[in-house]
Amino acid sequence: MEKENKALKNFLEIPYDDLEVMNLKAKDKAEKVGSAILEKEYSAYLQKEKRIKAVTLCFTDLEGRFHMLDYDKKFLLDSTNNLTFDGSSIHGFSQQHESDLRLAIDWSSIRFLPADVFDPGKVIMFVDVLDRDRKPYVSDFRSQLKLYTENLKKKKEITAYVSAEVEGFLVDGINAEQKYGETGSFQFISTGGYYHSLPLDRLRQFIDRAAEAQRAMGFKNEKDHPEVAPSQFEMNFSYTDILRAADNIQLYKLVCRQVANNLGMTATFLPKPFIGVNGSGMHTNISLAKNGKNLFYNTHGKDGLSDTAWDFVWKILNHASEICLVLNSSVNAYRRLDPHFEAPNQIKVSPIDRGSMIRIPVGNERSTRIEIRSVAPDSNPYLMLYTILKTGLEGKPLVKDKDKRDRLRMLPDNINDAIKLFRGSEFVGTIIDKVNQEKYVEYKQMVADRSPKSLGTLIKPSEIIYHHEVTNQVLWHKF
Repeated sequence: MEKENKALKNFLEIPYDDLEVMNLKAKDKAEKVGSAILEKEYSAYLQKEKRIKAVTLCFTDLEGRFHMLDYDKKFLLDSTNNLTFDGSSIHGFSQQHESDLRLAIDWSSIRFLPADVFDPGKVIMFVDVLDRDRKPYVSDFRSQLKLYTENLKKKKEITAYVSAEVEGFLVDGINAEQKYGETGSFQFISTGGYYHSLPLDRLRQFIDRAAEAQRAMGFKNEKDHPEVAPSQFEMNFSYTDILRAADNIQLYKLVCRQVANNLGMTATFLPKPFIGVNGSGMHTNISLAKNGKNLFYNTHGKDGLSDTAWDFVWKILNHASEICLVLNSSVNAYRRLDPHFEAPNQIKVSPIDRGSMIRIPVGNERSTRIEIRSVAPDSNPYLMLYTILKTGLEGKPLVKDKDKRDRLRMLPDNINDAIKLFRGSEFVGTIIDKVNQEKYVEYKQMVADRSPKSLGTLIKPSEIIYHHEVTNQVLWHKF
């Protein structure tokens, strides 16, 4: 009977080598061809390819949760210009009395998927959330980032490039985060360390499978390895334009979670799930380019940076405390900003000091960039990158008083202080809109109120189960 059932299905399954070629070709085409042409071409492909059963459309809410809807392929092609959903069900989106929002497919974001991770017969695309008048929705930061970077390219011919070093932990058991209230702890699956694990141990098998899937999806992985802490991992993918980099972060975490689940484990991107070992960060590298020239590079500049780069740095440092809540958006994230574990909690820049919020990596004409080290892996990548880019371009630079000795400033060490600084910042309201500032504070304060104001030395179940990437309606109502 099982063989007969399998014979009834003929869904698309593409070998990994072919997938990588197809996805890199799609990325290259997206950089050269307009959206109307892409829509026509991929619509025709979906119409013709009978083995595709559904199209997964995805978006991200204000806090950073990743949402996916599977559309029947025929329905999608017939309804492309009239896709709607109930925004009142999504945190940080519309209110109940104004709930309907629209979805606009970004055809340039298409990815062909590994069948063993996503199931056969599917492709995935990102969508922009629009309001009822078909304008980019104010609280959808993918569409806001896309609009801002398109205007930057059109008016100033500037493109922002980003790569993110996303760290995470692999822990034993499925849904280990949701069960933390019952267990009170996570279990390591490996006690090795930096670059060290046996070729076929559980951590290495997870890294290999996740990295293989990411390469097939066009990430262009560069290196994959265990990190400093036990059971910790990092897979580095290539520098790309800022919007695709944000998409990659969301897909990276999705792939890691699914691969771990398939292996009977949980991939968690909590910044500090264990006390006594290094936490997980998301070092974010960024540069600006114009007509193929790296605007951050100057061979004669201090530390190899141009005046443009230094201006960007000083603006980030000046507004660091105000935007800290965007970069470190959970109660648990402030455990990571602990100086005993190479914590990047100092509001300064340095080419060597890893306690600095911003580091200047060694670079050349192509690779020169700045590395913002204080970003946690549970931040909303679209909101985070939008805030960093807009702050670096439109903020006020830090001005030093030459007659006074530099006073070392530190980032907030708890979410309550970060919320106060964020809420009281006129600058934040200007760059992300006051509506979003108020919404974001509301949701962050709700979570902060469920945990003690003092972090203490023990991780509390509340900071795990009410975390925005973990909680669900069942957990939330158990408070």
